[in-house]
Amino acid sequence: MKQVKRFEFKRNEETGEMWVETDLHGKSLLTLASLNKGTAFSEREREEFGLLGKLPYQIESLEEQKARAYKQYKSFRSNIGRHSFLKNLHNINETLFYRLVRDNLNEMLPIIYTPTVGEAVMHYSEKFLSPRGLYIAYPDRYKMREILRNRTNSDIDILVVSDAEGVLGIGDQGVGGIEIPVAKLMVYTLCAGINPGRYLPVFLDAGTNNPHLLEDPLYLGWRHKRIQGEAYDEMVKLFIEAVQAEMPEAFLHWEDFGRDNARKNLVKYQNEICSFNDDMQGTAAVALAALISACKKAKLKMIDQKIVIFGAGTAGLGIADEIVNMLVDNAGLTRDEAYKHFWCIDKNGLLVDDQEMMDFQRPYARSRKEVSAWQSDDNGHIALTEVVKQTKATTLIGCSGVANAFNDEIILTMAKNNARPIIFTLSNPTNRCERAPSDIIRLTDGKALIATGSPFEDVGYKGKVYRIAQSNNALVFPGIGLGVVAIQAKCFTDKMLWAACKALANYSIQDEALLPQLSEAYSVSRQVAFAVARQAIEEGVAEDVDDIWRKIDHVVWKPKYYPYYYNGVNEADNTGRMPERNVG
Repeated sequence: MKQVKRFEFKRNEETGEMWVETDLHGKSLLTLASLNKGTAFSEREREEFGLLGKLPYQIESLEEQKARAYKQYKSFRSNIGRHSFLKNLHNINETLFYRLVRDNLNEMLPIIYTPTVGEAVMHYSEKFLSPRGLYIAYPDRYKMREILRNRTNSDIDILVVSDAEGVLGIGDQGVGGIEIPVAKLMVYTLCAGINPGRYLPVFLDAGTNNPHLLEDPLYLGWRHKRIQGEAYDEMVKLFIEAVQAEMPEAFLHWEDFGRDNARKNLVKYQNEICSFNDDMQGTAAVALAALISACKKAKLKMIDQKIVIFGAGTAGLGIADEIVNMLVDNAGLTRDEAYKHFWCIDKNGLLVDDQEMMDFQRPYARSRKEVSAWQSDDNGHIALTEVVKQTKATTLIGCSGVANAFNDEIILTMAKNNARPIIFTLSNPTNRCERAPSDIIRLTDGKALIATGSPFEDVGYKGKVYRIAQSNNALVFPGIGLGVVAIQAKCFTDKMLWAACKALANYSIQDEALLPQLSEAYSVSRQVAFAVARQAIEEGVAEDVDDIWRKIDHVVWKPKYYPYYYNGVNEADNTGRMPERNVG
């Protein structure tokens, strides 16, 4: 069964002008969010597509529509209310949605993405109005190719897929996890210009172990305990095979998988399909860029860092792995030497070699003999406070989801150990942050170098204003996707990730913060995309091109209304008339 194209973006290669050809007509055109212009349809388009009388008489510009939408947005008092408004706008008119949010990115990105999206995920079934993306439940695992063929758009550049076992620090959220791929793909468009007509959010419904969802009569997902082991592996394998068959050139972005499966899926399939795990690789690249920036500001060497990671899961050890790779490739250390720069803490305290742990944690385990004199509880577990004290840590990174885990004693010990302590509180959402930046600044007398996972307001202290750098993956993954898509890379390599990290770390910042502002994400993404594309070409995983920037510009979509032309039999007069195209 061949995928039918209902609309297609066209481009004049000489002039760069774009237009849309579609066979949709009348109400069907108004109800497709990716094409609907609302009151901005021109007089010609209203006549040609059977829209006369279906819209108010006044023809508006996109700017006029945006002004009205912003006023409506501001009328909502709560963040979740504003999220619902923007989500509804996204379902009605994608172009207006992207223009509105792009022009108010600092204000609105935290509403559609981290942290507000977490609340939307938890209440998904309760507030459900309309589906978006594709849902593949375990009972339908042998129908995956059929399901993928049911996508709205035939040509797909990027898929974001989740099974929602480990969402935003709030755990297993079942079918509500579809909101995460939807939000991630919004960010791809807002921060890198990925065409929303060429992406696809997918939810792999492997069940849920969340008892509240299983008992909820309104729950919309597959009401079953999560499948595990061979059954789960078979489902993922069938999905990969279906993607390879239906969209072989698409870039696959893994998102919010549980820690047991996140690393396993990436490692198993990264050489079979061009793929990337944002929780591991994106988080690591941004955090490492912030750490490089912090070392520059504190005049410290990366090789001298003593790094404590609180939360030794997918994200925490993803960061550690990327730092290890950097120390090996750029500082000349062996991997064993690089691992010795870390003390990683999981739910049972410091990772020590005589404990049970995941395979990916074991390289970071310290020997029991080394810590035998350290204070521990009756089970031999060594807590964060003791680790910070004993190691004289220079860098403390939180990925635990434990609110206020960095107590006064820990912060003061970090300040005692270092003139400029580096403290990253990366857990999302905001109410799970390990410590508020205002407290860290106060306790360290303004000396700490801080990055957070959630957005925080500027902090005023002793007459100085501190902008708090958000270690937001939106600063890196959109650019990675743009670079991969622009030159059609066959795979995503470790060196391409390092290229992305360096591009972000080297981006010029106008203040003392460790990372650029989100309002600069579009510019940052272009630099990241160029670095990733260039590295892909150097490694031979993409064909050489004369002009990388031209390739990038060619795939970028901008939130503006393009002229529409009818490419089918006219439903109104059945003449099959094809209008003249004045497109240069």
